[in-house]
Amino acid sequence: MALFFDIDPPETWLSPDASPVIIAGPCSAETEEQVIETARELAKIPMVRVFRAGLWKPRTRPSQFEGVGDTGLQWLSRVKQETGLKIITEVASPVHVEKALGAGFDMVWLGARTVVNPFSVQEIGEALKGSHIPVLIKNPLNPDLTTWLGALERISRAGIKKLVAVHRGFSYYKHSPYRNDPMWEIPIELKRLFPELPVFVDPSHICGNVELLSVISQRAIDLEMNGLMIESHIRPQEALTDRQQQITPENLSNLLSGLIFRKPSGSQEFQSQLEELRSEIDKIDQQLIDIIAQRMGIVEQIGKYKKVNKITILQLKRWNQIFRERIKDGEELGLSREFIMKLLEIVHEESIQRQINVMNKKE
Repeated sequence: MALFFDIDPPETWLSPDASPVIIAGPCSAETEEQVIETARELAKIPMVRVFRAGLWKPRTRPSQFEGVGDTGLQWLSRVKQETGLKIITEVASPVHVEKALGAGFDMVWLGARTVVNPFSVQEIGEALKGSHIPVLIKNPLNPDLTTWLGALERISRAGIKKLVAVHRGFSYYKHSPYRNDPMWEIPIELKRLFPELPVFVDPSHICGNVELLSVISQRAIDLEMNGLMIESHIRPQEALTDRQQQITPENLSNLLSGLIFRKPSGSQEFQSQLEELRSEIDKIDQQLIDIIAQRMGIVEQIGKYKKVNKITILQLKRWNQIFRERIKDGEELGLSREFIMKLLEIVHEESIQRQINVMNKKE
């Protein structure tokens, strides 16, 4: 995939010491007292660098709390003056951008609902032209990497060179312990495609509750994500929005102090042993590819045989048999049922497509 957005080197503006950036604060600014009290406590946590609070809240129903709006601008400005923390809020329109910039905000973010609308992203990009603040782009609700990249590209084309992608999880139709399933393979693929792009994780929106915050935060750190955005409220039980996923500043401090920050590389001896193991993996991966290629060759032979004998492609009884037996074999070898199911579904989908191609091929 061709690189289509340009950013300044993150070490020059994001985190000179390469430590994860911690953004914390309430889901919504509700009162000046709540904002200031929360900020003062968060400022006591050395790792917290940025204070977040939503001012304009995009809600599903208009009867829900939609934020204090412009009134909160001066509250957050006061946070910046009194605590030294940088301040950030969500913007969903050019008007929001204009007001945030005028109030001296250090950063802004685009939410999941905004990212899916190219017109809104384009308008916000136009409003940001000429500014030099970092812009954070949350992923869309649906697991769609292309839409996420499209929003990043549009903001980049407006001349913004301080970009951050924020992973906040994805809507998932299956049962999940999370409010938004992490689907780590998507942010990992984003980092693979664009290693120079910082990626933060929003554990609050992934979890939807405080019980899972530490697990997801540790996973983010282990995957070399560049920062965390965690919702923190001085009195979560009184919060007007998302009270179940907000953590007190004291508990946030405990969470952060409990995280294990690992090094990206080790000693020369460690690296040598690691390379030996990676070499073995490379060999096995090549064997896997060769075996899959052989399997697909046999699949095409089966397709030809079905075509000659006018037999349907999908043999449901055979597929169910394979499904049961392979899952059983995999579990006996210590592989998870979910992994085997995903693998079988991918292989079966490709097998069906190969046979369709054979059926449609004119002799």
